[in-house]
Amino acid sequence: MNTRLSASLRLVPVAAAAWAAGGAAILLPAAAAGMAVAFWTVAVATTAVLALRTRAARARRDGQAGVRRTALVLVLAAAASAAVASHVALALPAREEAAAFTRGDGRAVAVLADVVGKIERRADGTLAFDATALRWAAGPRMLETRAEVVVRVDPAAVDDLGALDVGARVRVSGTAGPARPGERAIAALWASRGVEVLRAPDGIAGVTAHLRQGLVRSVAGLPGAGAGLVPGLAVGDTSAVTPGLDTAMKESSLSHLTAVSGANCALVVGIAFAGAAAMGAPRAARVGIGVAVLLAFVALVTPEPSVVRAAGMAAIAMLGLLLGRTGTGMAVLSIAVTAALVADPWLAASLGFALSTAATASLLLGARALADGLARAMPRPLALAVAVPLAAQLACGPLLVLIAPQVSLLGVAANLLAGPAAPLTTMLGLAACLTAPLPWMQAGLAALAWLPASWIAAVAGTVSQMPGDLLPWFEGWPGAAALAVVSAAIAAVVVVPGASRRSRRLRLAATVVVASVTGVLLGVGALSSLAGRWTLPADWTVLACDIGQGDAVLVRSAGAVALIDTGPDPETLAACLSRAGIERIDLLVLTHFDIDHAGGVSAVAGRVDTVLHGPPDDGAAAGLTVLSHAGAHVVEASAGLTGSLGDARWRVLWPRAGGTAFPPGNDASVVLDVRGGGIPSMLLLGDLSESPQRALTASGALAAPYEVVKVAHHGSADQDAALYAAADPAVAIFTVGADNTYGHPRDEILDVLTRTGAVVTRTDQDGMIAVWPGDERLSVWRERGG
Repeated sequence: MNTRLSASLRLVPVAAAAWAAGGAAILLPAAAAGMAVAFWTVAVATTAVLALRTRAARARRDGQAGVRRTALVLVLAAAASAAVASHVALALPAREEAAAFTRGDGRAVAVLADVVGKIERRADGTLAFDATALRWAAGPRMLETRAEVVVRVDPAAVDDLGALDVGARVRVSGTAGPARPGERAIAALWASRGVEVLRAPDGIAGVTAHLRQGLVRSVAGLPGAGAGLVPGLAVGDTSAVTPGLDTAMKESSLSHLTAVSGANCALVVGIAFAGAAAMGAPRAARVGIGVAVLLAFVALVTPEPSVVRAAGMAAIAMLGLLLGRTGTGMAVLSIAVTAALVADPWLAASLGFALSTAATASLLLGARALADGLARAMPRPLALAVAVPLAAQLACGPLLVLIAPQVSLLGVAANLLAGPAAPLTTMLGLAACLTAPLPWMQAGLAALAWLPASWIAAVAGTVSQMPGDLLPWFEGWPGAAALAVVSAAIAAVVVVPGASRRSRRLRLAATVVVASVTGVLLGVGALSSLAGRWTLPADWTVLACDIGQGDAVLVRSAGAVALIDTGPDPETLAACLSRAGIERIDLLVLTHFDIDHAGGVSAVAGRVDTVLHGPPDDGAAAGLTVLSHAGAHVVEASAGLTGSLGDARWRVLWPRAGGTAFPPGNDASVVLDVRGGGIPSMLLLGDLSESPQRALTASGALAAPYEVVKVAHHGSADQDAALYAAADPAVAIFTVGADNTYGHPRDEILDVLTRTGAVVTRTDQDGMIAVWPGDERLSVWRERGG
């Protein structure tokens, strides 16, 4: 190993120890104080021993430099671990006090807070942002303490949406639920009673907010989805990116382009350096200008932790590459990671921090070696272009499968095609942002930035639609470990030369590993995953799973997915989701809590953003707690509640708020109206029986005619024919198990729907059922029968 590189890697154990200590401390905060004492003891004791050995070695003129270096690394690792654990222990009292104040899911609170994270629009239409809570109120009780929280709110519930930005002071009124273990936030606040903006961003925060919002407005009138990418690539504002494009960017491994990263910072500082050099500025002045521009850029794109981290990583990568000293870059990277963890131990559980670190390390350590290996088979310039995204994908892939168990096979190609357009979009977008005082110039620059942004959007859309773009992978940590082995094997195949017999054997072994693991993945469960997706219509917007006697209906718009009920069995539901290629569920609707509608909840725990549920019965608490503790926002549904799913809108028609005529269960099922955004107008009736069906019809809530109706209660005989006549569906879907003992669907309801002229589909006979809008009428696909 290169001596300089070997020397610089000595600090890697320090960063690794700090990371491990941080992970342990934030997951077991009660033990943080004890950990800190133990690590400080080790650090002090090792320092004392090192000092004594150094003095003795000098007296004997005994050179044991290697031992002393090892001891010094141990001292630094123990001290860094102690500092991280101490931070958690010192923060624990205030965090516990705030957590205790909000303890108990659904407690009503009013919180005074400062917005510290950018406002992000979720697929369900709600807004989410990070905030620092300053004062808490729950009834007559008050608490003044600082703590981090995550806020979710419907845009309609914000009194001054234009003023809600980083730096604003707000009052959040709603309910509080627990955050996930290990998160920086101590609570998740659902602002069901609204967000009041008490003070708009002022000072530097106000200026930068005005510039960002001006850029978003300047691209609003430009055609195509690419317009929304301009603010994303320039300043990290993804509010104008459509849900469909967001999904396509993720599936094609291009989503990193809209996240402010080290590449953005490097580009901005590089332009500043070049400009300063062109004006003849000396080295010290160029460095000063670069730092000033970097600080200004961080302020513009909001100085949230991820942005500050990206700026630091960019500086480290540039330093290593500029000096041509990869080893130096790794040493500084280790120091920066350690310092970041000491300042913010909760980064230890941040996947974004891990991805940032892995990507930077891969460029410093692997890009040049990969380029040298690839240059044996392709021209040097092309090898250099391929090496950068390949290094990043090999390093980050094992972490990304923890989010979604899939691997992008075309990600490198997509980055090669779209990558060259990203710097141009960023530069032109930044110029447009900074020329807000000159609207005519801003409009022209925004239009120029739109051209390369549209190319990126086209690449993302094309790649994400190509068969085989995503390879299903093992889930969880076993999947991450398996992909790490495969990534190492791929790197070995590329990097190791085949000159010697030993090298040829190593490359052969690596090739066998790659081929074997890939073959297993392609073979095992092909029908339920990759090949299974090819057997489904690509354009489906409604998909009824064949899960036996129960309900599980998927609805999809612009990349956002809703699941209405989970059926009785987690494994059967998981198979349906895998076959449909669904990894994340933006909206889960539990119409009621009978086993045939909510028995499969465990299959989606940790994969759901928002849960709408009917009136809870005695068995509801366990499932809702599992979903809530896994990070889902839980909302009890009642008539009049509305929201969005991608480009579609949904509306709850039943049950009535505060109604007591129908107890929790079938007759209080959530009834949903979904339409728009490519979804045919659809009525989902849960398990409603005849009496509440009559009440629903009389309420005037139906927006008939409906193109699709999910028939109530699996087609039992207890139905109101007048409701189906009023709904006048073109397609009726029965979710029913084969050979069920209830006799569902009953002839009575089949006759009713036949008289309406509806196309009748049923999962017991047809298997999975897909529906989507055709050119002139609805397209219907049946698994058994086409």
